[in-house]
Amino acid sequence: MNNNNLYSSILEAKQQGKKKFVVLIDPDNVRLGKIDKILELSKSAHVDYFFIGGSLVVNDMLDMVLENIKKATDIPTILFPGNSLQLSYKADGLLFLSLISGRNADLLIGKHVITAPFLKISPLEIMSTGYMLVDGGISTTVQYMSNTTPIPANKDDIALCTAMAGELLGMKMIYMDAGSGAMNPISTSMIDAVSSAIDIPLIVGGGIRTPEKAYENVMAGADVIVVGDAIEKDPQLIMEMAAAVHEADNTPI
Repeated sequence: MNNNNLYSSILEAKQQGKKKFVVLIDPDNVRLGKIDKILELSKSAHVDYFFIGGSLVVNDMLDMVLENIKKATDIPTILFPGNSLQLSYKADGLLFLSLISGRNADLLIGKHVITAPFLKISPLEIMSTGYMLVDGGISTTVQYMSNTTPIPANKDDIALCTAMAGELLGMKMIYMDAGSGAMNPISTSMIDAVSSAIDIPLIVGGGIRTPEKAYENVMAGADVIVVGDAIEKDPQLIMEMAAAVHEADNTPI
């Protein structure tokens, strides 16, 4: 059986009011030359975790990226799979995502049935996560690939009820995502509403382009901030983003 070191660290941080910063790496989008720079900056910035995955990831590239990370850093790697084929035992853990914001049965439970036997015997730490797609102002890849309608950006009540349902179903975390390349990030009012309604860690990503927005999100109640697209464009943002998120550790909420 898998240990629970990763989840325990996230849960303990939540209980202590400490915030976590995650760099999302999509193996299809990051050139190997740029990965070296991202890894170097991530070490210097004390990035907490890497999420690895995307909507369209080629398996051999996935393994190569994970191998490079392991050689260069001790930062834990967590798979953020876009489909059931995005599995690698070279990672430390996996977000077992159920798309609770949509009504696509395959992504609620169907694909999970296929992968469960492999995950059960894998060395990966499996973390059940309620995944909520929120409208980010444009049609994103995850919206197209999942064939689901995102939660409207101004419907905080739908978001908080969905998150509560995920917690009551036994999910260990809730991940609210506006999607890669989102025009608009998730509002602080929605983050506050959801965070106030659940007791499990809240992950927020999508459309976060500035350290100021990352800071606003953690102050609104996000426990983990995930940034990918902005860092792919400008790796130097890692330093400022991480500093902004970790600054909130010592700021009264």
